[in-house]
Amino acid sequence: MSDFLRQFAQSFARLDKHNLHLLDSLYSQDISFTDPLHQVHGISALQAYFAELYSNVEQLRFDFHAFDHVADGEGYLRWTMSFCHPRLAGGRQIQVEGCSHLLWHDKVYRHRDYFDAGALLYEHLPVLGRLVRWLKGRMA
Repeated sequence: MSDFLRQFAQSFARLDKHNLHLLDSLYSQDISFTDPLHQVHGISALQAYFAELYSNVEQLRFDFHAFDHVADGEGYLRWTMSFCHPRLAGGRQIQVEGCSHLLWHDKVYRHRDYFDAGALLYEHLPVLGRLVRWLKGRMA
């Protein structure tokens, strides 16, 4: 197990809209961050992305379950994200399972998140949600 991954996860889990300046301590200036919905390059762009994310949700929380060290400077974090958004799921809590692949030297320079974008967003939209849930059911 990697101490780096555990410390990163603990620091990341403490982030909120009031302390996004802490991203500087986690990520390099040239960070490349990718998730199924966004691609961001550079610490300033990452701070702007997180500021918008935290301004649009309530009760955003990450619970980390596993810390998989692959090689020196590479690993995976498995997590559950819980959040409430006033325009999704009637404002009720949504939980999404995901995984982050991290590359680092002293700080993370590459962060790629993997999660089901439908479970995060599309399934909770009024009209599109029914269609996405129906399609997922048909595919299963």
